[in-house]
Amino acid sequence: METNLLFNNTEIAFKLKSDAELERAYFLFKMIANEPLVRIGTAVTKFALNLNLPVEGLIRSTVFDHFCGGVSEKDCMNTVDALYEANVHSVLDYSVEGKEDEKQFDKTVDKIVELTKFAKNKKAMPFSVFKPTGLGRFELWRKKTENEKLTQEEEAEWDRIVERYETVCKAADDCGVSLLVDAEESWMQGAADELCEQMMEKYNKERVVIFNTLQCYRWDREEYLLDLHKKAKEKGFRLGFKVVRGAYMEKEHERAEENGYPTPICASKKDTDDNFNKVAKYILDNLETITLYLGTHNEVSCYLAMEIIKAKGLDKNDDRVWFGQLYGMSDNISYNLASEGFNVSKYMPFGPVKDVMPYLIRRAEENTSVAGQTSRELLLLKKERKRRGIL
Repeated sequence: METNLLFNNTEIAFKLKSDAELERAYFLFKMIANEPLVRIGTAVTKFALNLNLPVEGLIRSTVFDHFCGGVSEKDCMNTVDALYEANVHSVLDYSVEGKEDEKQFDKTVDKIVELTKFAKNKKAMPFSVFKPTGLGRFELWRKKTENEKLTQEEEAEWDRIVERYETVCKAADDCGVSLLVDAEESWMQGAADELCEQMMEKYNKERVVIFNTLQCYRWDREEYLLDLHKKAKEKGFRLGFKVVRGAYMEKEHERAEENGYPTPICASKKDTDDNFNKVAKYILDNLETITLYLGTHNEVSCYLAMEIIKAKGLDKNDDRVWFGQLYGMSDNISYNLASEGFNVSKYMPFGPVKDVMPYLIRRAEENTSVAGQTSRELLLLKKERKRRGIL
């Protein structure tokens, strides 16, 4: 099948959705397309949850079940198995955000290790994942990144973060599972990058265990990649990178303006796209030492990667190249790539409804602000409704 037709196949894209689930998706994306409605809806939802009003059932049956796998890993398993039958793997993402105490950080480590051990014997789950701020306070990451002097207590706190990293990385290595480390805001990312590099140097000897994330809406990420690749070749370890566009643009611009430094974000959407595609191409040209996880909802970037894979004569399921999308989005990319034999996974958030709400609100806001994404989802859903004869 030609690539320009591949992602338009809605029969394959939505084959796992019942008519009712298709209608729910159509309803949700119509709501998300309305920016004022998203703002009002998120405010009302936060208010209702803070007052412990009985709205969790409504949230669960609508936005939560569309974008999340369940409230626990066990709750996700039916969905994980259904996806795997369609040749789509799952990355279970414990998406509890905004908790900043040592007890919660240790609990998150336990959850990541538990998921990693579970994935050891489940082919449908080749990756574990975590956010650096899930293992330590954001402010400490910032101070470390900006080279501020730490107090004695903060030094001890940082040592605990390093221990947590070591714990989850060793678990991934022991279990033969790969570990994706998400990227966050630029003003905490330097310390996260440095720690991730240390773990790569230690664990990425025979195979790629640890993947860092490159947010390509940052104009400095190509240079960072080239410098680290040179260092890795000199020291004899491999690199793993999840390549994404990025998720904190408004915050980045605002902070840069407030603090009087140049924005770290590319000047335009085109510059971001070009940066993303250049970074992806560089990794695809260096697969002997770098493994790629291409995290994108952009069809053009997927086409370009597919063309490079074909031109190089690589197997479609070469284990050094993965495509990834978020659960509940871009099914036309995920399922059609999988049907063609490429390695595909879905990021599948899970956790208690109230705790996962910050993630869901971010998803809604991002979908509203990304030009074309929501309208593309709606167009495909409308096409599939028509194909099924749903009025």
